[in-house]
Amino acid sequence: MERCGQKYMASVLKVFGPLTRNYYVRAILHAALAVPGGFILATILGTVCLGIASIIYFLAAIRGEEWRPIEPQAEAKPRLAETIKRPPENPPPRPPAEVRRKQADEAPVGGHVNPIAVSDDV
Repeated sequence: MERCGQKYMASVLKVFGPLTRNYYVRAILHAALAVPGGFILATILGTVCLGIASIIYFLAAIRGEEWRPIEPQAEAKPRLAETIKRPPENPPPRPPAEVRRKQADEAPVGGHVNPIAVSDDV
């Protein structure tokens, strides 16, 4: 899934082609940017972060990873025949007819009988 604003950066990275797609190039670039920052005390933390990013990119490049842009995919419409479900072939299970008659004769007039006594003490 594409993140917010990613399409703009992806179009910039596509322009430079294999130079930006390759993680070896990114690792070297991050390492080169980290060197000047190491000489100034105020930028040591940024230098450490760039150095760690350089190591991460280098390890990813060794494992064969590379950047690829997210291409928009056309949504495949499901065919009509796949969306229609087949109707059931067998009827739902029911108790035998004599059991259904007994249940109908024993059923209370008001419907369901609550087995727990309920009282209103207001």
